[in-house]
Amino acid sequence: MQGTVDGFSYGLVTPLAAYLMACLGGALGLRCTTRSMLVTRSWRPGWLALGSAAIGSGIWTMHFIAMMGFSVQETPVRYDRLTTFASLGVAIVMVGIGIFIVGYKGASGTALFTGGTITGLGIASMHYLGMAGMRLNGKLEYNTFTVSASVVIAVVAAIAALWAAGQVRGFMWSVGASLVMGLAVSGMHYTGMAALNVHLHGSASTPAGDSPATLLAPLMVGPLAFLLLAGVVVMFDPLMVMGKPDWSPAEQKPGIPAHTVRHTGRRTVPGQRRSSRRPGSRTPQNW
Repeated sequence: MQGTVDGFSYGLVTPLAAYLMACLGGALGLRCTTRSMLVTRSWRPGWLALGSAAIGSGIWTMHFIAMMGFSVQETPVRYDRLTTFASLGVAIVMVGIGIFIVGYKGASGTALFTGGTITGLGIASMHYLGMAGMRLNGKLEYNTFTVSASVVIAVVAAIAALWAAGQVRGFMWSVGASLVMGLAVSGMHYTGMAALNVHLHGSASTPAGDSPATLLAPLMVGPLAFLLLAGVVVMFDPLMVMGKPDWSPAEQKPGIPAHTVRHTGRRTVPGQRRSSRRPGSRTPQNW
């Protein structure tokens, strides 16, 4: 017997809230990635780690906000705590690998393709691992073609987002990139959900695991608090919003205007001529 799946039990409330969380995580993660490319190497790992955690937390929170609106009419839905936690860890680790590749190798060519592919696969892995944590009186089956489409959406979105992090410097451009990334992540989620079919076992017993209200709502408090903290760090970092580089006296970095680097050579004082006399020559002086 096939179950009746409803992914919009609360109407548009859960899709809109999920989309906003994906945009928030994407915006913070992209700004941190952009910032990492404008600072010295000693600060770069910290910004990349913060960006990885922001994107991972954002897409994980987005997924489970959307899952709050998921239901199967013929059976209650429960969640395994360990698998749900593992999906968050997978998201942060795999997104982090992709972001670190782009942060150190640059947002172009092979590095961009490799980093974006790993990041996109991390997003897809988080989704399907989170789905594997569901417990109900039935079996989940997926349409292979639709699942493949959802993975392609995730990879393309990740590549585009990381490219934007390396190329876009203005605040409004970054906002636009995060909105597109949020739309792509949400599209990947609901494309993956469209691939799902539930075949019921016929048993009326309550499946093992925690209900969405007792597990998902408390679990989302931590990632939400982290995203707010990351937002505060980004907002109060000097020159963060405009994406301008730090003044660096020791390193001339590509893409940074020359006036931000101190020149150690002697400068000519205005009004003072540079002497061109050769040794032994005498120049008349007017007193």
